[in-house]
Amino acid sequence: MMQILRQNSPIPTTALQFSGGEPTIHKDLPGLIRMAKDLGFRHVEVNTNGIRLAKSLEYCKTLSKAGVSTIYLQFDGLTSDVYKFTRGVDLLATKMKAIENCREAGLHSIVLVVTLVKGVNDHQIGGIIRFAVENFDVVRCINVQPVSLCGRLPEEEREKMRITIPDFIRLCEEQTEGKVKKDDFYPVPTVVPIAQAIGAVKGKQYVTFTAHPHCGMATYLFVENGEITPITRFGNVDKFVKTMEKVHEEAQKGHQTRAKMRLIGALRHIKFGLLRKYVLPVLKTGSYEALGDLQRKTILLSSMHFMDPYNFDLERVQSCCIHYAVPDGRIIPFCTMNSIHRQEIEEKLGVPLSQWQKDHKQEISAIA
Repeated sequence: MMQILRQNSPIPTTALQFSGGEPTIHKDLPGLIRMAKDLGFRHVEVNTNGIRLAKSLEYCKTLSKAGVSTIYLQFDGLTSDVYKFTRGVDLLATKMKAIENCREAGLHSIVLVVTLVKGVNDHQIGGIIRFAVENFDVVRCINVQPVSLCGRLPEEEREKMRITIPDFIRLCEEQTEGKVKKDDFYPVPTVVPIAQAIGAVKGKQYVTFTAHPHCGMATYLFVENGEITPITRFGNVDKFVKTMEKVHEEAQKGHQTRAKMRLIGALRHIKFGLLRKYVLPVLKTGSYEALGDLQRKTILLSSMHFMDPYNFDLERVQSCCIHYAVPDGRIIPFCTMNSIHRQEIEEKLGVPLSQWQKDHKQEISAIA
């Protein structure tokens, strides 16, 4: 499956997430991480509930040594009642311990992944942002996912829990007392012209996040002395992106010198200081390392609303940039996997729980 992703044309996949289920129950997740790195995945994430990370500092160190880039940690809130509703058990202490073990193990890139449910944890957005700021040494991103209601559910229950990206953005403004405003957020594909411009100037092809604009919204928050400042306060995002479009156009026409001049000229839309210091190397080199330096000075505050059968939109599927690889060679768009394909694939690949427990008895004992 990893080889198929790396052979994807015209741009091989550069980022991989081990998800599940729960990937940390696999007997050799560190080996799979090393394999992914050897195959050329620059960014390798582990999507986890954090239970095994909380139980074992040594396991966290093992993942770090294997080369994991980011821990994608399920993090639904700051109180026990939230986890009892979303996960059926109080995991608050587990989440805190997992973060502490990651810190001690040198895993300094954690994404807090919030499943947002109306009436359950929608009052905690501001608190989660403050928590991320307090743990800025290890937290790189808050990714909020309005609940995707897959499976059968009565309409009345569905309506109680349904929440949208506009709801999330409004809550951010209300619960940060205006420090983060609605206008600070941009659709995910806003960054496409930047990747296209740098790629055209350098004669390379970069991954472009051409997701449908309804799929996700995001902003960057700079953190200094415990205070947050959205990226929009440091420059004019609209004019910067427009200039990147012009850079791409000039490069496509073969006017490389003019394109490079426009590229550097785009900095006039960014104020002197912190942002310019970290954006300039990204424009100059287009490197993963330069982008990482920018990311380490910020918290990415984002939201991605995965679809379920009740809000399914074919146009969004056709623009999907988050996929599952499956053993038969297919690469399946995320939302179609969960709404259409998952049952068929799990029936083909799954084993009864009793058989799995019998086959993995020693591993279960070791984890416990």
